[in-house]
Amino acid sequence: MKRTVSLLSLSLPLLLVAADSPLLAPGAKVEKLGDGYAFTEGPAADAQGNVFFTDQPNDRIVRWDAATGAFSDWLKPSGRANGTYFDAKGNLLTCSDELNQLWSIAPDQKVTVLVKDFGGKLLNGPNDLWIRPDGGLYFTDPLYKRPYWKRDPQSQQTGQHVYFLGTDRSVAPKPVATDLKQPNGLIGTPDGKTLYVADIGAGKTYAYDVQSGGELTGKRLFCNLGSDGMTLDDEGNVYLTGRGVTVFDRDGKQIDHLTIPEGWTANVTFGGKDNDLLFITASKSVYGAKLRVKGAKSVVRN
Repeated sequence: MKRTVSLLSLSLPLLLVAADSPLLAPGAKVEKLGDGYAFTEGPAADAQGNVFFTDQPNDRIVRWDAATGAFSDWLKPSGRANGTYFDAKGNLLTCSDELNQLWSIAPDQKVTVLVKDFGGKLLNGPNDLWIRPDGGLYFTDPLYKRPYWKRDPQSQQTGQHVYFLGTDRSVAPKPVATDLKQPNGLIGTPDGKTLYVADIGAGKTYAYDVQSGGELTGKRLFCNLGSDGMTLDDEGNVYLTGRGVTVFDRDGKQIDHLTIPEGWTANVTFGGKDNDLLFITASKSVYGAKLRVKGAKSVVRN
């Protein structure tokens, strides 16, 4: 059973106060917003700042209301959704792990399958995605074997890659980063020019230059830390997850670390009415922290 908690009224042991952090808002601290989940993942905020996140073992997408702080099941079953991202039309795109697909879920919850395979074989298991300003998207496809899969073990891909899917969704995706050990989290800059990809298997995060056709060039090491999920703020700082939330500036220098009292911090995004709430999915709970910065917003061109 999940528990709903008000960010403003909650009284919890202090985890990190603003005086210790260059990013927390004055007087703010990391606070638990809700708990009672099996494993939280894939948070994404809509235009109003409401955050949708996944509780993958329970096969559902949960909605957190930015105005009231209330939680409600939005979609169940959800295709075992993992990473999510909203497009410019308000559709929630999801890495739907049950059948190794990429979905687009309309506001009325109608599901459209965007990608069901590659080269006639099932994907390993799409994990995270980012939509660039023109509507093209990138997604990671690592292999994490799931107990609920009923597929032929030989049907999966031979490598764990990053793929690009253009605005013409009828055209098959193409692999654009094929030399990574286990790509997981990824996020792009608001101008659509740079993509950060975490190779969690190698314990590193790389930056790439994004080309108009989807190709990734200029691969360079950003930091010696992998990540599950990722986000960006409006100063260009990159937020990585795993053991809490570790923040790097645009040059790859660590500037902050937020300790989260859970075994694993899976993902993070910005939400709330003012886009300054860092919303953190961590194991069986979700956390929030008011920051002095806001989440990066893409300039949508589609």
